[in-house]
Amino acid sequence: MENITFSSSVLTLNFGELTQVKYLYWVIAFIGYILIIFLNGVVIGTVWYHKSLQEPMYIFISVLCMNGLYGSSAFFPSLLVNLLQKNPSISYIACLTQVFCIHTYASYEMTVLASMAYDRYVSICNPLRYNRIMTTSTVLKMLLAAWLYPNILISILIILAVRLPLCDTNILKIYCENWAVVRLSCIDTSVNNVYGLLITAPIVGLPFLLICYSYLQIIRVCMKSSKDTKEKALQTCTPHLITIVNFLTDLFFEILLYRFPPTNLPSEIKIFMSMQFMVVPPILNPVIYGLKMREIKSKVKQLLLGKQTKIQDKIIQ
Repeated sequence: MENITFSSSVLTLNFGELTQVKYLYWVIAFIGYILIIFLNGVVIGTVWYHKSLQEPMYIFISVLCMNGLYGSSAFFPSLLVNLLQKNPSISYIACLTQVFCIHTYASYEMTVLASMAYDRYVSICNPLRYNRIMTTSTVLKMLLAAWLYPNILISILIILAVRLPLCDTNILKIYCENWAVVRLSCIDTSVNNVYGLLITAPIVGLPFLLICYSYLQIIRVCMKSSKDTKEKALQTCTPHLITIVNFLTDLFFEILLYRFPPTNLPSEIKIFMSMQFMVVPPILNPVIYGLKMREIKSKVKQLLLGKQTKIQDKIIQ
């Protein structure tokens, strides 16, 4: 089979029967994207506008919302464009860019959630040393590490994919991810497959172990603490635990679908399951933190009501 030139190749995306009612799905996707931008933007703006919220926990929350914007922006614009196309497609360069963005988005989500778990561990298990440990410098170093090492690992993943000659142009999904691109090659991809499995440990396994360790220590301390301490720990940890469980569940569906594709499922259900981890967390995270955490909830109300008052004053003038 003849190899396809990288620079000029156009890859076909598998939208299945979605294009039959494409305008309905386009409206739903557009509303979803606008909702993600609004919800995450409100939380980010609230944290950075109010100095009282510029503490480690709230900084991590705003970074988590920034990542939600980053991941959804790597997915929704391409989706919105292709839903209106007769033959959904994407250039090879754009496909690789999307692979990098989507994989780093998932990696950042795990590393930031692990950083948040450590922050909760220090806050609950070492409250007297919290301000000394979780300084602004420490938070920035944690965020830099959470951003830097996934970037390096995913960059190597992309380099390994670029070296492969293409012998097919059909992506099995509505977006590009590493396995969907690697399978298009007609040469041996063992190196890609082995490396893809190896980086699962530092990207998913290591943050997950840190999260588990942090919460085991939190549970240990709470069992010996007063009722007020337990209630405070429950209040601050519940949104984080919901976020973790939701993201890991969505990620599990994604891994399960392309490793063990269920042949009996309709194509529409496969598509919706495969895009959950890019749609649900960016919507759910700001809702959880905006509604469950009293500090953010009250500041959001102040921010929105303040803007509404300013608009009314301008109208009166």
